[in-house]
Amino acid sequence: MNKNPRNHPVEQDPAVRRNNFEEVCQGFTHEAMLAEADRCLHCKAAPCRKGCPVGVDIPGFIDLLKKEDMQGAIDTIKRYNALPAVCGRVCPQEVQCEKYCVRQKSGGAVAIGLLERYAADYALQNNRVPQQKPPVLPYKVAIAGSGPSSLACAGELARKGVQVTIFEAFHKAGGVLVYGIPEFRLPKRLVEAEIDQLKELGVEIKTNVVIGKSLLIEELLAEYDAVFIGSGAGLPSFMGLPGEGLNGVYSANEYLTRINLMKAYRDDYATPIKRADRVVVVGAGNVAMDAARTALRMGSKEVFIVYRRAREDVPARYEEVEHAEQEGVKMHFLSSPVAIFGEKQVEGIRCIRTEIDSVDENGRRTIREIEGSEFDLPCDLVIMAIGTSPNPLIKNATEGLKTTPKGTIVIDEDHMTSLDRVYAGGDAVTGAATVILAMGAGKKAAQTILNKFGLNQ
Repeated sequence: MNKNPRNHPVEQDPAVRRNNFEEVCQGFTHEAMLAEADRCLHCKAAPCRKGCPVGVDIPGFIDLLKKEDMQGAIDTIKRYNALPAVCGRVCPQEVQCEKYCVRQKSGGAVAIGLLERYAADYALQNNRVPQQKPPVLPYKVAIAGSGPSSLACAGELARKGVQVTIFEAFHKAGGVLVYGIPEFRLPKRLVEAEIDQLKELGVEIKTNVVIGKSLLIEELLAEYDAVFIGSGAGLPSFMGLPGEGLNGVYSANEYLTRINLMKAYRDDYATPIKRADRVVVVGAGNVAMDAARTALRMGSKEVFIVYRRAREDVPARYEEVEHAEQEGVKMHFLSSPVAIFGEKQVEGIRCIRTEIDSVDENGRRTIREIEGSEFDLPCDLVIMAIGTSPNPLIKNATEGLKTTPKGTIVIDEDHMTSLDRVYAGGDAVTGAATVILAMGAGKKAAQTILNKFGLNQ
């Protein structure tokens, strides 16, 4: 029996939380935080750091938590990560920092994400020391988009005194953090609080400005010394199935945006949204789990996930799948949609059973459909959560900006695009990925820009 197992956070009961939008995971108690911090071995080599895309000094901040130096812990984290309250909640630590923890086989990896979250939450709730605005330098950078990549880039630049202006198409800053991730996983007050800290450093945010339409990249270059494109990957993908045009078919992007950003779940907002008894979500990534769990909270009696691969192939975090099943979401693995049926309104989705066929050259298991195994799932709402691609607006409106056939922006190793003084990072470059990987890209691009300005000495 392990004498020093990983500590667990407080969570809402599944039967209660499926009926509200309050945060599911409520984090460590102070006692659990101290016990978990004490599990860290403070390895000299710090293998956990190699799994962190922004290079946080993990043993350093955990040691400060252990000593109950909360301000020191958050100051240490903030030197590397502009959004610790966000990352502590939504980063896939199990395949990043915690994957390399030497305690992995001895009671489980240290709960690095939960400890980061504790430090960030404590600082936000307990008279955090305001960040000092550095002396303003004569360098100006424009940033397109206000998602994780853009916010990380802005933070790095602003800390050096660079004048930063972020242009956001929506009426609220935060990108996927506000329109994509539900309140029960990431409370929006925390996103706003962390963005407010960037404003303390002098970052200016202009909303309702669509780069590529309201303003062109060429116009920004005439006023700013550099431009960073962090516009994300918000264009939804569909399968081209018969019936996808019926009333009652949403992309996960639209469904979650209406609820998260436009507050359709609140009675005091008039945002139109379809409330359905039976919902089918196609896909099994984190976005699919978010959509399915959100549908339950919107009053659906039954919610199904349909995924063409096996349970072990699911791309969503284990924690998200576990939470979804605890709340009552039903999984149809090895099932692939072939049509959506109904007159004008969705009445159901037809699927076919699949099986694992072989392994391709990339190690990805391929599947094949089982002839004659079709079955119908009656439903009145279908949500397609099979991925996104970059919005083509910027690339179509910017002459000379090199992109791939998939619409992602081509960059070099320093995050420079084919245009002089224009940089890019995050999902606009990689396609849909994680928050922390986008932040790592924004941070690296900022370092390149600072080098160009001669400010990294």
